[in-house]
Amino acid sequence: MTVQTTPAAPLAPSGLSGTMTFVMAAACGLIVANLYYAQPLAGPIAAAIGLPAHLTGLIVTLTQIGYGIGLLLIVPLGDLVENRRLILMMIGATIVALLAAGLSTAALPFLAASLAIGLASTAVQMIVPFAASLAPDAQRGQVVGNVMSGLMVGIMMARPVASFIARFSSWNLVFFLSAGVMVLLGFVLAARLPKRMPQTQLSYFGLIASMGQLYATQPVLRRRAFYQACQFAAFSLFWTVTPLLLAGPAFRLTQAGIALFALAGVAGAIASPIAGRLADRDLGRPATMFGIASVAIALLITHIAPEGSTVALALLTLAAILLDFGVTMTLVIGQRAIYGLGADLRSRLNGLFMATFFCGGAVGSAVGAWAYAEGGWMLASMIGLALPVIALAYSMTERRGVTRG
Repeated sequence: MTVQTTPAAPLAPSGLSGTMTFVMAAACGLIVANLYYAQPLAGPIAAAIGLPAHLTGLIVTLTQIGYGIGLLLIVPLGDLVENRRLILMMIGATIVALLAAGLSTAALPFLAASLAIGLASTAVQMIVPFAASLAPDAQRGQVVGNVMSGLMVGIMMARPVASFIARFSSWNLVFFLSAGVMVLLGFVLAARLPKRMPQTQLSYFGLIASMGQLYATQPVLRRRAFYQACQFAAFSLFWTVTPLLLAGPAFRLTQAGIALFALAGVAGAIASPIAGRLADRDLGRPATMFGIASVAIALLITHIAPEGSTVALALLTLAAILLDFGVTMTLVIGQRAIYGLGADLRSRLNGLFMATFFCGGAVGSAVGAWAYAEGGWMLASMIGLALPVIALAYSMTERRGVTRG
């Protein structure tokens, strides 16, 4: 698709004002946060519902599994079902799942609710392509970047917010409050979102079957998904291992200190609007390479100072910001590229793109925990470093213009 190089055109006739962009960005952040609230609360939740300690990981894992299934089986419905109605239905399902989680007193109901929270929270991946469809081609990157900034803030804020609420109340209140927020969000989106009816004539099963063909025939999708799988694997490794490192004998940070450290990563969300604007100006390729290199540099600078020193902690904080910046930059540019492949394909393309790098993140978390147990931060960070290096080497083979779609 050729992107206009003339002065920015007005927003699409359907209308995507600054206020509407903000609403969609806020919706993305509030919905995606539901995936992460339970992570810092897994211990107290497991104790309350009678889940054995060795199965505590299921609290987080089932939410992730639900999200992964939803990316492949529910998100593609955005190419088939009227988008506003579909998003509101998913928010309704999220409300029910959150209430079920908050009310659970036994392991099985809570784990079922966790799976449902993951499935229903895929609404966020319906909102992003919806926003892209409402934006004119020359401003699509900017709009996607602005909306994605909300999503990244939601990811980074969820854990410290959940920890803060649980510290002064109970873990149940986190889910009840989020359910209340989802109710309000549903009313706002019902009032503000325009209707959008896709033109796809396929049946649901035909839609799902077409995804394999899309992956096989769209090299831009495969390339961007590979970049982001490497990036997100490094991201997940870093955020899985650093809390262990900071709580260990070298740094001895409390949970409150670790929560403050996690907040530093929110600064990386500034990359979203920057990346979108760069992609709109045909600078996606160098911006991609810069984003990948940022992740590699972030992991390298953590070894400059002796572990446990004040300088080392400052560099680790800087690394968190730089790493999140790089991952966010390549994510937004990747979405800008795949959305240019066809308006009637965006939900399926987005589902495939997200599912691929989500798998990378799951691998990064698992490998990171193993590597830290076997060889400490040195082994974990070197594995993390290898991931963006591989992506950077692959990016050297990219033909000019391929990032635009």
